[in-house]
Amino acid sequence: MTDIQNQYPITSKLITAVKKPSWLLLFLLFTLIFILTIQLTTNQPIFPTRPVSNMGHEAMHGLDTCDGVVPKRVFKKSILEYGGVGDGVTSNTAPFMAAMVEMRRYEGRGGAQLNVPEGKWVTGSFNLTSNFTLFLEHGAVIMGSEDPKEWPIIEPLPSYGRGRERLGGRHISLIHGDGLTNVVITGQNGTIDGRGKMWWDLWWNRTLEHTRGHLVEIMNSRNILISNLTFRNSPFWTIHPVYCSNVVIKDMTILAPLKAPNTDGIDPDSCTNVCIEDCYIESGDDLVAVKSGWDQYGINMARPSSNIIIRRVSGTTPTCSGVGIGSEMSGGISNIQIENLHIRNSAAGIRIKTDIGRGGYIENITITNITMDGVKVPLRFSRGADDHPDDAWDPKALPRIKGIFITNVVSFNSRKPPMLLGIEGAPFEGICMKNVSLFGLRPTVQWSCEHISGFVNGVLPSACALLQRNASLTFREVEIQVLMLKVYVDAAMFSWLDQLEKLLLFGDICESSIPTPCKKARCLPEAASLPSGRGKAVYISPPPYLVEDGIGYR
Repeated sequence: MTDIQNQYPITSKLITAVKKPSWLLLFLLFTLIFILTIQLTTNQPIFPTRPVSNMGHEAMHGLDTCDGVVPKRVFKKSILEYGGVGDGVTSNTAPFMAAMVEMRRYEGRGGAQLNVPEGKWVTGSFNLTSNFTLFLEHGAVIMGSEDPKEWPIIEPLPSYGRGRERLGGRHISLIHGDGLTNVVITGQNGTIDGRGKMWWDLWWNRTLEHTRGHLVEIMNSRNILISNLTFRNSPFWTIHPVYCSNVVIKDMTILAPLKAPNTDGIDPDSCTNVCIEDCYIESGDDLVAVKSGWDQYGINMARPSSNIIIRRVSGTTPTCSGVGIGSEMSGGISNIQIENLHIRNSAAGIRIKTDIGRGGYIENITITNITMDGVKVPLRFSRGADDHPDDAWDPKALPRIKGIFITNVVSFNSRKPPMLLGIEGAPFEGICMKNVSLFGLRPTVQWSCEHISGFVNGVLPSACALLQRNASLTFREVEIQVLMLKVYVDAAMFSWLDQLEKLLLFGDICESSIPTPCKKARCLPEAASLPSGRGKAVYISPPPYLVEDGIGYR
């Protein structure tokens, strides 16, 4: 028994809990019995497939990975059959467009797959279709045309009101899709190369007339999988899903020169149920940036980004951050899980960016198990982006930032202490940190903190006074991992268990940051209550469907 306890510390805690019963053990047992009861009465799996990876085929495989299975298509053809020439010179814009016309005929007939064999296939922009797979074989390279006319101008995004860089419209992405379902871009580690130098030069020379196009942009779509490819040299942001749901981006290598402007790796924008995992990124901007619209246009559209997992991402960016949230966040950003990152030689590790005029909110952000090396500012919350779409932005529209949970962060060769700068009149609240070690800084170095509040425990060097130290967490010895219950759950159940996990992890120090139930419709009438250690109840409400008909994501 002793060997088992030494090898499995969680089991040890459970054994200890059984020997010494507590309200916590009883609550967890009640939770398991409750879920089992539902499973028996509804004849459904205990942990249904999470919608983030539901693409109509096999679901998640394992505890911490999202679905990457490529569906079988009834109709398959090679780009060669449409007159494609892979010599690195001949334009293949017409062959790709012709292929997509035929592929579209199979949307409701079992779907279609376009194979791109070994070779260098120059093309302008083309549009994808539903129930479709773009498959790049080993040695295949799709190369973006260097003729700007082959990147046509399209309407600006309604949540931005204009092109992000210039007024008016914007160049379409090299590979584009709008209003699609069940789309896969994958292969045998083939490459899509945007050949962005032409566009970067226009930006550097200030001769850019319209906002640059992305390498891949999918809009207003659901059930998207992008995997097992290398993307290089995007003119602008590399992968940009916007107004999408159920997006999986995994096993990707994304590369751009480290001084190439605004070449973000992956930017989910006003998207829900997104999984980004197992990616390596080098870029001239954020490796991953979560967005949701720009100032009054994002506020009016009100399309948030939520339920996003970012994990096992590594890379470098000398100008920006490993993961950025904002600064375009006016539609709201919530329920973001960032874990198991390795960020090196970068300007910032994790950065939350916002500004006066943005409005919106950033809430319930969990950041855990982060390793950094040679990162200038490991943790940075910044204000004053000072860029607005036009003069109609509202200076009274202040963002709301609340519930930032940071645990198990190690930074080596840090150059500057954290910079946590909120906004006067709209402080960043509920910032909770535990087990954060920043090496390379002088022990006496001072954090930069303004307009923030929260608590820390086990943080070195010592945090600023605005983050009140609390060295005696009520639950700091509790290591029962609610993650064990998160296997195969859907978004609503996942959110509920996530709240429970934060309660176990932070205990009473973050009591004000634990969401309370029944502020909106469809809440559980009588939520389970847990003592907080301060003689005051902390409430956690199970997802609504647990007390309604059936089980599943609503």
